[in-house]
Amino acid sequence: MKIAYKKMLVTKDKKIALVAHDNKKRDLIEWAKFNKVLLAHHTVFATGTTGGLLENELGIRIHKLQSGPLGGDQQIGSKIVDGEIDFLIFFWDPLEPVPHDPDVKALLRMAVVWNIPMACNRASADFIISSPLMDETYDRLIPDYDSYRNRPIDE
Repeated sequence: MKIAYKKMLVTKDKKIALVAHDNKKRDLIEWAKFNKVLLAHHTVFATGTTGGLLENELGIRIHKLQSGPLGGDQQIGSKIVDGEIDFLIFFWDPLEPVPHDPDVKALLRMAVVWNIPMACNRASADFIISSPLMDETYDRLIPDYDSYRNRPIDE
């Protein structure tokens, strides 16, 4: 089945989700401090612990959700599905197993399913935030899942 696409307007003021595993929180905070001026005019969401650390370090308002293991990753995934997150910065630790690994995988999957930009390390985060598209509107193509939703189901 071929999927069609539709456009979703991403405004100049982006809705950014910031997430980091425990071993990567310091890296994310350093990255965010370096990019504080750029982040300040956007709406920033973060999982609980990371959000608290970022708010203290940056002095800007962070919309804090639950901690990742308590459902924060799933909350961000839900916001992606609802069009309330424009891109995801997730500094995850590939060498450290986490008990909520299925939630992490689901979050990364939602970013791909809904075609939002995603950075999983500092280099890719640098490229995304320094893109000229950060300060422009953007027509993001998202799959039109209506044909999938309305497909016949064999009983």
